Amino acid sequence: MLSVGLTGGIGAGKSEVSRLLVACGAVLIDADRIAREVVAPGTPGLAAVVDAFGTEVLAEDGSLDRPRLGSLVFADPEKLAVLNSIVHPLVGARSRELESAAAEDSVVVHDVPLLTENGLAPLYDLVIVVDAAPETQLDRLVHLRGMTEADARARMAAQASRDKRLEIADIVIDNDVPLAGLERRVREVWAELVHRARSSREADREPRG
Repeated sequence: MLSVGLTGGIGAGKSEVSRLLVACGAVLIDADRIAREVVAPGTPGLAAVVDAFGTEVLAEDGSLDRPRLGSLVFADPEKLAVLNSIVHPLVGARSRELESAAAEDSVVVHDVPLLTENGLAPLYDLVIVVDAAPETQLDRLVHLRGMTEADARARMAAQASRDKRLEIADIVIDNDVPLAGLERRVREVWAELVHRARSSREADREPRG
């Protein structure tokens, strides 16, 4: 098995790359999706969040009111640290559980938006960074996601810098290209991942000593 961390700045196109890798045959573990699952109604995760922040972070139906929670924590580093201390271990545990269930010869891709910010690169056999120029990110956020320019710039500024992401990259996928070019690059990367997975498996089978 090859464990791959996939990350990129907001608007860089990481979701499209993960979709293309899945189409090639990757097993995808989506940290954002898991983060929602571990605080779903009835979970210990949601109970812990309510213990820490009060029932005001609940919507009328008993689910987590994400905008309200976000307004509480993102302006307060201490509260954000409390939230992360609850959610991150749960996400990590569930991710490991899903990875252990994958077949021995799988290429498992962990889609982790804040991989760089949280220093998670050592957890993976290699890290792929989806890269795009800041102007491209801004354009996509404004025209494709409907953000205001001010909001888009603030979201970009809250993440690790482009240089910091590239520092941890074993493989870079340039997404300042048309879709056909991106698809071609992802196929090249997939071939390399399959080769690495096979080489790792063969090394594990070689007799020691």
